[in-house]
Amino acid sequence: MSISRRKFLGWMGAAGLAGSLGAEPAHGASTREFTGHPDSYGVLHDITRCVGCRSCEEACNTVNELPKPTKPYTDESVLDKKRKFTATEYTIVNKSVQNGSPIFLKTQCNHCLEPACASVCFVNAFQKLPNGAVVYDASVCVGCRYCMVACPFEVPTYEYEDPYTPEVVKCTLCAPRLEKGLLPGCVESCPTESLIFGKRDDLLKIARARIEKYPERYVDHIYGEHEMGGTSWLYLSGVPFKDIGMREDLGNTPAPALTSGALHVIPMVVALWPVFLAGMYGMAKRRDKVAAEEKTKAIAIAVEQTENKAAETLARAMDKAKKEKENILKRVERAKEKAAKSKEDS
Repeated sequence: MSISRRKFLGWMGAAGLAGSLGAEPAHGASTREFTGHPDSYGVLHDITRCVGCRSCEEACNTVNELPKPTKPYTDESVLDKKRKFTATEYTIVNKSVQNGSPIFLKTQCNHCLEPACASVCFVNAFQKLPNGAVVYDASVCVGCRYCMVACPFEVPTYEYEDPYTPEVVKCTLCAPRLEKGLLPGCVESCPTESLIFGKRDDLLKIARARIEKYPERYVDHIYGEHEMGGTSWLYLSGVPFKDIGMREDLGNTPAPALTSGALHVIPMVVALWPVFLAGMYGMAKRRDKVAAEEKTKAIAIAVEQTENKAAETLARAMDKAKKEKENILKRVERAKEKAAKSKEDS
């Protein structure tokens, strides 16, 4: 089933809608390998209906209690350059111009059916929930940030400005709201119903029905149906996806199949990590010991050199003083002799 903002409480049946439009699937059966969570939810983003109002950004900011941006959401100047996700922006609307007309694209975490972030995380900080959301558990995260490297959509970001408890952050598909029976904030706020929430399989039926009914409006491709094994966030577009900055080189293979080699190494790394740390500790202690010995030796040499130099200086000073004393005595003797002679002459 699928739910638009206005039809959420009614749980509109997408299968019935597709049948009423007389639609046939535009693609063959899905090649995704993921078999769990068959009734998971997702969102269909019809890019042709997006007007770039950024209501979704404002709703995301409010729902997640994020800091307010420096420019208001009504300021269209921010759309003049391409933006990326930040620690305070989980969803972003970007603008591109195709054939003289602006096209607006909302992006966020695509909530892959088999997430790359989860496949590389050896502490299971990321999980794919039965409702479709990919969520993050900060309490077990070790801050390795492999998830940021692995994500083909460059979604996870890191709170670099938090010096004490930084976390990896991203869109959660408003998982806490889903648990309460509420729509994701961005879907609820969309005034043009460019965003539709519902069961993923039903969203695919809606998308195929729209392509079938309006072939001149849409590209014959549902982005996210097969990419990286499939995603919970699906897209319809009136222009090729690559023309608006979306990757079309990902293939259909789920992330775990691509990262399995690396994942097999992780248990070994985890097992050898204490040994490695112990070795590094031993090397550090040995280095400190050698450094201390070298320091002591260097100090001893410096002291010895100082003492030798002081002795030489003292010896020269004493020799000089001795000579000066002898000269004084000689002058005294001459003075006495001169005085005695003067007395005899008188």
